[in-house]
Amino acid sequence: MSANRQVLAFDFGASSGRAMLGRFDGVRIELEEIHRFPNDPVRIGGTLYWDVLRLFHEIKQGLIKAKAKGPIDSLGIDTWGVDFALLDKQGQLLQNPVHYRDRRTEGVMDQIFKVIPQKELYARTGIQFQPFNTIFQLQALQNRQPELVQLADRLLLMPDLFVFFLTGVMQAERTMASTGQLLRSSDNEWDLELLRRLRLPGRLLCRLVDSGTKAGVLSPDICRELHIDPIPVITVAAHDTASAVVAVPAADADFIYLSSGTWSLMGIERKKPIINDPAFRFNFTNEGGFNNSTRVLKNITGLWLIQESRRQWLRRGEHVTFAEMEQEALASRPFVSLIDPDDPALAAPGDIPERIREICRRTGQVVPGSRGEIVRCIYESLALKYRVVAEQIEKISGCCYPVIHVVGGGTKDDLLSQFTANATGIKVIAGPAEGTALGNIAVQLIASGAIASLRDARQIIAASTDLQHYQPEDTELWEAALIRYRQLFPDLV
Repeated sequence: MSANRQVLAFDFGASSGRAMLGRFDGVRIELEEIHRFPNDPVRIGGTLYWDVLRLFHEIKQGLIKAKAKGPIDSLGIDTWGVDFALLDKQGQLLQNPVHYRDRRTEGVMDQIFKVIPQKELYARTGIQFQPFNTIFQLQALQNRQPELVQLADRLLLMPDLFVFFLTGVMQAERTMASTGQLLRSSDNEWDLELLRRLRLPGRLLCRLVDSGTKAGVLSPDICRELHIDPIPVITVAAHDTASAVVAVPAADADFIYLSSGTWSLMGIERKKPIINDPAFRFNFTNEGGFNNSTRVLKNITGLWLIQESRRQWLRRGEHVTFAEMEQEALASRPFVSLIDPDDPALAAPGDIPERIREICRRTGQVVPGSRGEIVRCIYESLALKYRVVAEQIEKISGCCYPVIHVVGGGTKDDLLSQFTANATGIKVIAGPAEGTALGNIAVQLIASGAIASLRDARQIIAASTDLQHYQPEDTELWEAALIRYRQLFPDLV
């Protein structure tokens, strides 16, 4: 292994973006956040957009701040999947990219299923059905603005767009492309026949590249503007969950991972996709991972419910911290009210506490009143949903798993980690909190030869992280709560 590398990770999350500096001395990776900025979507004329030009400005600010830290050996960019931009033949944006929480895809899935039956589409792609998948967003755009699609020369998913802005190179990183339901599950290549049948323009798609390859270097224009050297840009595992899974500090392959943040992404790593009747019924997805692995996982609404509840309380002038919310939850009675975190009523921004109360009214439960009761309801419901999904993972894979590795911002929430162990009956190891950034950095270090392999990277990340261990507690109480949860929400079984 080579020593003394310094690389830069840009990670765009649901509410903020960060520039994270990773220093590697041959033994440990040290992280430093050098720039943080908002990543809020902007609503104009009823459409929710990425604030993409502002975000590119923030990338530049991160590069300027990194310059003061000494030579940067490389940089990489990750964010969530599915969203894209359209560019004309001159490489200019035709419109701001639309945010996946926009409502333009309502009804589009059913339209596509009339051409490609749902089960066939799953067999071809292995991807879960979410209304915001790239395939449905592209069809919605074709429905509403066909002239825009005709003008477009290229479609770039969001990390690839930022790479293009920095280097002038157009490409499609494979882990990111895999999220959109446009790749064949058999070989992870674009399914052009699928696009042809849907009358969607395959000509827009760029060449696919694997994570861990060099995209290019910063363009001369960027270097002149910022007075910096031409830093290499590495194509990392650009989908943020793929980066987070790279950072799972596991010693062997038998584990469930839970990338815990705005979303909870719960799954396993496999060499090949799992496409069978249970996986289809449970709506599991088979997305690309580093080293051409497959991330077999389920999307679960995660700490979005906590974050959005706090936003609502702040709008009302209730200046409460996350720590205070957790203490209020601990002081509330357990298992009074439960919800399915993935109830469609909870998907859009707004008054989540009142929507939770309405779900409880609808299901004949005690209606939570206080903040603590709402937060306790969310935490317990998330943990029970994790139990349901862990059982589904065992059913589709035919395997049992002795440990759940939790990575991401949710690892800072001790209560949720303990509840997860209690509900699942499985040991939980929590950490690192900065899983996505560490995975981004690890892929850059592997690409440069500074780290030899993914296995070595995970050992280094384990040595660089203060991991927290949680053993199951109060299992009889949680088993009783699980029975009630299944009665309330039989469709989850």
